[in-house]
Amino acid sequence: MQKQEKIVKMFDDIAPTYDKANRILSFGTDVNWRKKACLNAFKYVGNQLDIVDVACGTGDMIIEWQNQANKINKEIVSIKGIDPSIGMLEVAKKKRLNAEFIQAKAQELPLESQSADIISISYGIRNVIDRKEAIKEFSRVLKKDGILLVLEFTKREQGGFIANCRDFYLKNILPKVGGFISKNYTAYEYLPNSIENFLSKEDFIDELSEYFQMLEYKSFSYGICSEFIARKK
Repeated sequence: MQKQEKIVKMFDDIAPTYDKANRILSFGTDVNWRKKACLNAFKYVGNQLDIVDVACGTGDMIIEWQNQANKINKEIVSIKGIDPSIGMLEVAKKKRLNAEFIQAKAQELPLESQSADIISISYGIRNVIDRKEAIKEFSRVLKKDGILLVLEFTKREQGGFIANCRDFYLKNILPKVGGFISKNYTAYEYLPNSIENFLSKEDFIDELSEYFQMLEYKSFSYGICSEFIARKK
């Protein structure tokens, strides 16, 4: 089994407990990160929007897109959730969101060129093996001047009290708690390792630069979560 297929299988396995584990492990702050990111991205687009959420998982980001759009009078004309994990999509569909869900890879989006105003990917880009191909694909699907929003756990800066506490939590607490909730300890050992193996924020911005112009970078919760907003070149 190829590495990408193993990752997808892992998410299939933890899908039933994924939401519960996220809320507990992040102390609910992951909801607030998504909320802030949606509002920040809305500043750069018009009022009628076609949105695609890649690596949509159980639909949490779609919920925030819809909730925040309603608050500031943005009209979501269409919203699509795309994920390679059928297990995650099955959980998302049970939430009865007003969205279309499609099983597909980030680097092979079954969508027309220049069909989306916003593409978002939350905590998923580091799990895409062919990341550069996915970024190229995002550019293809976005309309002229379309917006890419990425939320991710980037490689952490070392040193300092906050960084040391964060590292201890990710390496020692998260795998045990996540493994206990999901009964899949391997998955929650993979997640902190995948963060450490991902790019720094500077390197990721540089990788985006071939197809996108950076508009905004923000760090949430002492650098635990990074937000990138970029416009298609």
